[in-house]
Amino acid sequence: MNLALLQTLVGKVVKVDRGGPESKVGKLVAVGEDFFTILIEKDGIVYYKMQHVKSLTENAKKSLPFELEIPAGFEFKYSTSFIGILDSLKYFWVKINRGGKDSIEGVLEDITSDYITVVSNEEIIRLSTFHIRNISYGLVVEKPEKEEKNEEKKEEKDSNKES
Repeated sequence: MNLALLQTLVGKVVKVDRGGPESKVGKLVAVGEDFFTILIEKDGIVYYKMQHVKSLTENAKKSLPFELEIPAGFEFKYSTSFIGILDSLKYFWVKINRGGKDSIEGVLEDITSDYITVVSNEEIIRLSTFHIRNISYGLVVEKPEKEEKNEEKKEEKDSNKES
């Protein structure tokens, strides 16, 4: 992906990849040398390595459906490089390659230029840094309570109509 192109999309809602388990819709928050950061409703802040992203879609006429905003005071990890992001996530609970069969969850224990080490239950997993498509950590930005209550009321009305 072209760095200059990605920087023009910061603040816009985009769809990462066209389909499959790694495809997500969210707001592009930041761009680094070899990665970008996106805010996704159910996953929170996710860091994508550019070399593994096949496409980014922006709807030119109307925006893609997305209503989440980063709350004031919320801090996310930032670095200029993906390896810097990995370093800043050391000892955090992370989820790597979200949604795919190669998804890994656990505590990021060690980072080298060739591989990372994740501790998950009784397993010590070493994963090549080249094969990391995306990573997120424990924090999830949630919708404000007002919106959640409105959604719950709507769901109740819908279930009452079905009864």
